[in-house]
Amino acid sequence: MSHLATIFRYAGYMIRILAPFALLTLLISPAPAHPAPPATARVRLQTSEGPILIDLDLKRAPITAGNFLRYVDQKRFDGTVFYRAARTRNLKTRGFVQGGIRHSIRRSLPPIAHEPTSRTGIKHLDGTISMARGEPGSAMGDFFITVGPAPAMDAHPGNPGYAAFGHVVGGMDVVRHILAGKTYPDRGSGGMKGQMLVKPVQIVTARRVK
Repeated sequence: MSHLATIFRYAGYMIRILAPFALLTLLISPAPAHPAPPATARVRLQTSEGPILIDLDLKRAPITAGNFLRYVDQKRFDGTVFYRAARTRNLKTRGFVQGGIRHSIRRSLPPIAHEPTSRTGIKHLDGTISMARGEPGSAMGDFFITVGPAPAMDAHPGNPGYAAFGHVVGGMDVVRHILAGKTYPDRGSGGMKGQMLVKPVQIVTARRVK
């Protein structure tokens, strides 16, 4: 029994000696790595004229791209339309097409903070997707896609520009087809006059591409 008691006393002594070192090891060990959030998310807009594939830049425009994804995930874009074809005066094959919820209260989520191109570095090039808005900070669920570069939509001193948040990676032929659609010469107000499509193009579904 005395031999066993000695063994137990020694074991207890070693536990007391080693316990602080074990605790220190736990404290200085690196925390388990968490996977980095994805830099992009791909969305398919299935329109009545064909699919449009868009890569959203979650890394550089997290507020704007995240807002668009909320509309996608909640199926708020399903059954909406591309309703505007804004062609440039000198080159009718360039401009932009606009679509989305068209200020529908039923479909809308709260407006988001403005992410200018001067902050994100995402320029308005051919196939850029960007948020339609009134004043900065009022964007909700309407967006546009550029056909050809549109540097005037980027942020400049004294001009906040528009919030670009991704690019079309497939289906630009569909976008160009929408841009070429017939418009009413006298419908629309302000800068939208003459740009409202006679036959809006339906967005049947909007879904993430896994």
